[in-house]
Amino acid sequence: MGVSICIHRSAREIGGNCIEITASSGERLLLDAGRPLDTPDGEPTPIPSTLDVTKPVSGILLSHAHMDHCGMLEALPPDWPVYCGKATEKLLRLSAAVGGKSIAQTCIHWESGKTTTIGPFTVTPRLIDHSAFDAYALQIDVEGKTIVYSGDFRAHGRKATLTEGIMRTPPRQVDALIMEGTNLPAPGSAPKPTLSEAELEERFVKLFKECQGRVFVSWSTMNIDRTVTLYRACKRSGRVLVPDLYCMLVQMRLREFGKIPQPDWKGGHIRAVVTNKMINLVKRLGEPQFVEELKSHWAAMRVQTLTKNPARWVIMARGSLLKDYAAKGVIPNERDVWVWSMWPGYLEKESYRPMHEFFAPCRQERIHSSGHAPPDLLKRFAEAMQPKVLIPVHGEAWESWKDQFTNCSIIDNGQSVHI
Repeated sequence: MGVSICIHRSAREIGGNCIEITASSGERLLLDAGRPLDTPDGEPTPIPSTLDVTKPVSGILLSHAHMDHCGMLEALPPDWPVYCGKATEKLLRLSAAVGGKSIAQTCIHWESGKTTTIGPFTVTPRLIDHSAFDAYALQIDVEGKTIVYSGDFRAHGRKATLTEGIMRTPPRQVDALIMEGTNLPAPGSAPKPTLSEAELEERFVKLFKECQGRVFVSWSTMNIDRTVTLYRACKRSGRVLVPDLYCMLVQMRLREFGKIPQPDWKGGHIRAVVTNKMINLVKRLGEPQFVEELKSHWAAMRVQTLTKNPARWVIMARGSLLKDYAAKGVIPNERDVWVWSMWPGYLEKESYRPMHEFFAPCRQERIHSSGHAPPDLLKRFAEAMQPKVLIPVHGEAWESWKDQFTNCSIIDNGQSVHI
């Protein structure tokens, strides 16, 4: 029988990754357990019809904590063990709790570059550059075969050297490379922006200096690179970054894993705004003393403060904050700017209409860069791995690009490949 790979979901679409590796003994690993991006809010995450949940798996390997890679955990058996980075577990449990859910599975932590034995499989995770914190590419060795799973990656973030390092020191022989292709544009489509975080920082500095009022920025709490970029831009322009309580909580609880902006750093360039909704949220997350903790660092501020000295503030903007802002007089005007610094597709959803209306009076900008590799990097990565077979995932335009990749074999969801 040999070793087989089945793409249960994400063979021809972006997100919802669920990939199974099966040894000749029948033992199985899952690579990611993602929620499809098009699953309506409030709806349960669908399980692929080809995934057998009645039989055990040796483990679920999570490449990172984005929902399109881990959001299906809630629907999977609680006795299926999860393997991931320590910071990834913190992030996925926080994210689940925000939605009023919990992760039932036990998480077992790995370390980058160190092998972990899981049944007949030997797994070697390697940190890689992505817009998610604590993201990994994975090498799986089983029965003399080597499989590399790229996860989601790029090389224009603040950890670009990690991706370059993986390409400099690939496995000796790769039997199968399972690689994402999010940023392969469809024929006639423009490529997605892949500015470096350093380039984004320069754009933010310029904006912060020229804007006469407040700058509201919509960015993902999980995008630690972007928080660092905004913090550095604030420091250079003399402004103060004002995230909400949840964003600050994530920053502080991840401080052991990297140099992440903290409220006790010199200069006071980051302070959290305290809103009623977020007070209730951090209490629900089991952090009832968090506001007092911030006060001890002089890093908690009232919403009303944002109505004074407007040119001083760079303020987090998300839909759940708007009512609390408006109630305290923090209402955008023609001197303010709203910056969208996330995937633009979110703005097309009906749920974001209140944000469009709230920020209608002010200037609007988009300053963002993709969390994924552009075509040239995808080609370099594949060439570095030199796989016997390249199995595409997490992309919608692979059919148009397959001839530009050696040994590329596109399969359908539910289809298995023996290696």
